[in-house]
Amino acid sequence: MTDDPLTSSHLDIADNIFRDRFRVFLEDVADGFYETDLKGNFRFFNNALCRIFGYTATEIQGRNFSEFMDAENALYAYTVFNRLYESGEIPSEIIWKIVRKDGEERVLEISVSLIVDRSGKKMGFQGVARDVTQKIADQQELEASQRRAQALFQASSRAERRYRAFLEFLPDPVFVFNMDSTVSYLNPAFEKVFGWTLTELEGKRIPFVPDSEKDATRAGIKQLFREKVLHGFETRRLTKDGRILDIVVDGAIFYDAEDNPAGQVITLRDVTAQKRAEQTNRALFRIARALYRFPRLDRMLEYIARQVQELIRVAGAMVMLIDEEKKEFYIPVAAYEDDKTGSRMKEIRFPMDKGVAGQVYRTGEPLIVPDTAKSPYFYDQVDKQVQFHTKSMLDVPLRIQERMIGVLCAVNKTEGAFDTGDVDLLGAVANLVALPIENARINEALQRAYKNVRGLNRAKEQVIHHLSHELKTPLSVLSASLGLLEKRLDERQDKALDRVLARARRNLQRLLDMQYEIGDMLREHDYRAHGMLSFLLEASRDMLVTLAEAQPGSTRVPEVIQQAIDREFGNEEIPCTDIALDQLVKNHLEALKPRFAHREIRLETRLAPVAPVLVPVEVMEKIIEGLVKNAIENTPDRGRVTVVVRSGEKGPVFEVIDTGVGVTPEKQQLIFNHYFATGDAMNYASKAPYDFNAGGKGFDLLRITIFSERYHFDTKMISHRCGYIPTDSDICPGAIDHCDHCSSPADCEASGGTTMQIMFLPSSQLDLACRLEAAD
Repeated sequence: MTDDPLTSSHLDIADNIFRDRFRVFLEDVADGFYETDLKGNFRFFNNALCRIFGYTATEIQGRNFSEFMDAENALYAYTVFNRLYESGEIPSEIIWKIVRKDGEERVLEISVSLIVDRSGKKMGFQGVARDVTQKIADQQELEASQRRAQALFQASSRAERRYRAFLEFLPDPVFVFNMDSTVSYLNPAFEKVFGWTLTELEGKRIPFVPDSEKDATRAGIKQLFREKVLHGFETRRLTKDGRILDIVVDGAIFYDAEDNPAGQVITLRDVTAQKRAEQTNRALFRIARALYRFPRLDRMLEYIARQVQELIRVAGAMVMLIDEEKKEFYIPVAAYEDDKTGSRMKEIRFPMDKGVAGQVYRTGEPLIVPDTAKSPYFYDQVDKQVQFHTKSMLDVPLRIQERMIGVLCAVNKTEGAFDTGDVDLLGAVANLVALPIENARINEALQRAYKNVRGLNRAKEQVIHHLSHELKTPLSVLSASLGLLEKRLDERQDKALDRVLARARRNLQRLLDMQYEIGDMLREHDYRAHGMLSFLLEASRDMLVTLAEAQPGSTRVPEVIQQAIDREFGNEEIPCTDIALDQLVKNHLEALKPRFAHREIRLETRLAPVAPVLVPVEVMEKIIEGLVKNAIENTPDRGRVTVVVRSGEKGPVFEVIDTGVGVTPEKQQLIFNHYFATGDAMNYASKAPYDFNAGGKGFDLLRITIFSERYHFDTKMISHRCGYIPTDSDICPGAIDHCDHCSSPADCEASGGTTMQIMFLPSSQLDLACRLEAAD
């Protein structure tokens, strides 16, 4: 088919019309449109391209693309166009860098295609140029930012690994809190010191603040958020197993990338051992300096107990000492939060083989009892006596060289549980105070011994005064009586009688010499005296007078004196018989009642049947009479005397209990051991037997002592001197109605009294003992 000129002309016209319309369209788009010839010279472009290149249309028209870029980019553009021309391959994306008229470099994203005429001839290139400078810059910045973020992440990871390695190496506990105070990290040292693991606590709060530290902890947290750091904050914290540690806290707030607070990193330093060492040293120094101020043992022990109570933080502390003689622990002093408990704990005694203290005594080692309910050693009888509940305790030995003198005890830890630190602290205190305690005990024992010696000396002085007083009257009577005898017998020439009188005068002179010697002893304070002397004078006085009057010239004086001694003290040849003690006492009391009928004494009896006792009847009657007489003579009117027969641990017991004035402690030591009167010799009056304060000279007690040795029974006295008349020089009025201090018999009974005990062996045992003794 041949070309029709008309048709071709028409096509050119249509093509021009389309181009004009296309140009209008291209002018309205934002991207640059261009057409070049095959050499790359611009022949058509829109205004958008001019704006992108920064040149006017005139300045761009006909110029080659390479003029708007550097050589490197020009070569790249030529290579792309040439490849398109040669192969027809259209690149997917072309990036050009051009230089605008103002020198600014711009990045263009170019699309390109060949221009071919109707005959298929290649005429040039056309395409769209889009300014992607900002996009590329943004992309590059994004990539750079990503690279920086990746680098930062990698650096942060490396830093985190380094920091974790560092934190895990640290010996001090470290933890990281989120802003809500929940845990995000714990280092191994924290787990080791406090016991909790990260698995247990992550996302949770640590339950380690004691109630006593909560207010201070809140103040510390406020300081941390206010100042952003916290240094040297001292507090105390609980461990998982309940121990309390002394802690120094350092902390800081850390921030996120936007500089917002992200959490807290806290370091804890356990200074428990350090503080305990310092505390122990201060306490030991303080105690050592203070001990010399307490010469009295009870005050020293009270101070020690209070120091232990404060140092160990316990509800109670005490010093338990050992009574070697009785094989018992006893508590002289105890310090408790409740003073009443401390008072009840004093003087408690329990066997040395009982309780936690007994175990410490056996092993010589400290002992912690965390729960007394589960301990095989705990002895609950002490708690029952003092009405206290011991939950936990720590006992350490009080030792002097290889000898243990007691136990230092702390009970009921108020915070946490007893631990080895408490053992070390209490042990250090025990080592410090053991020797001063023993020295104070020895000092008090010496003081008591010295006081006893002084008391004995005073008592013996009173005995000698009494003896001298008693000697004067009978010696005067004897001297006068012998004088009368001599005058009456002067006219008689009887050499035998003269010899008797000479012998009597000679012995009387010996007694007078003894009286003078007693006076010398009083002046020289030499207190030696024989307990039998006054009795012999008393017994011989009337006997000699009677003998001189009734049997002038008799030579039976020694026999008569021997008979008097036998009558008073019993003859060893008197046979022993089995006695029903309750019946004998009952019958003899009935015989004695008329003798004290003039006294307002309430006599009560508790006479139980007991095993027979082996003793002469007349000896038992003298014992009954002697003890009842002494009781009545020392009991004021309207007082009570109780006579008891009961079974004891070893055999029958005979007791006489009075509510009288009692005996002073220093004189109690002489009862049953010396010739001794319970009252003051200078206060005696000439009264009838059984009268109050009748002036007995102690013969009954001396005689009972002799009987006890002969018939194998024991004697014991328990006496409390009336508190209103504490010394021997104080005088009881002799009747409750006349007492300024007591308004009723009950008042008098509560103020003083004496119990005299005679403890027999059953006759079956005594008979065997006597036979063995005879065989020896």
